[in-house]
Amino acid sequence: MFLFICLFILFCCDLNLGQFENDSQSEPVCPDSCFLQKELDAMKEKLGAMENMLRDSQTRVINSENQITELKNQASVKVIFSAAAGGNGTIGPFNTDTTLIYRTVITNIGNAYSQATGVFTAPVAGVYYFSIFYHAGGEHEGKLLLYKNNDLMVMTHDHKSDSDTADNGGNTVFLQLQRGDQVYVRLPANTHVWGYDHHTTFSGFLVTQM
Repeated sequence: MFLFICLFILFCCDLNLGQFENDSQSEPVCPDSCFLQKELDAMKEKLGAMENMLRDSQTRVINSENQITELKNQASVKVIFSAAAGGNGTIGPFNTDTTLIYRTVITNIGNAYSQATGVFTAPVAGVYYFSIFYHAGGEHEGKLLLYKNNDLMVMTHDHKSDSDTADNGGNTVFLQLQRGDQVYVRLPANTHVWGYDHHTTFSGFLVTQM
């Protein structure tokens, strides 16, 4: 009888233990872990947003640095030249139009003017200022033509005169040039200028880049 009672008690304990295990499995795991997971997800989202902001900031910094570098490069480009026709007397008259070569270089910052050809070649795109002046006698017409590539831009001239033995003329112009554009001065056929170092000049400089 005693043995029967003991077996009955053990059987009841097994039933209660099995019910406890089932109840434990049906209940959610520690509620604190759910809260921590939500906090972790929120932190990940904030971190992703901060990474995007950091990338945007880095992009803006790089763009700003590039702009600063470009401005510095523009500021460092200086183009200034001035040259005189040179020689020991009159230049011309010739039978055909002739590119006037200003052989006495006074200033040539940037080396855009060629002493060998008389041609100025724009090293950068921008607005340039040019001036031409001449001195000549009255026995022939005095005349100079300033060209941009193949296009006449400005001129200066005086007619032949028996009474006026000395002529002076000049002109200036602002030109918008692209890199590689050429500016030069032509002496038309049957005209002349004085070729000394101080009378007939061709000058120019870069005003601003574009």
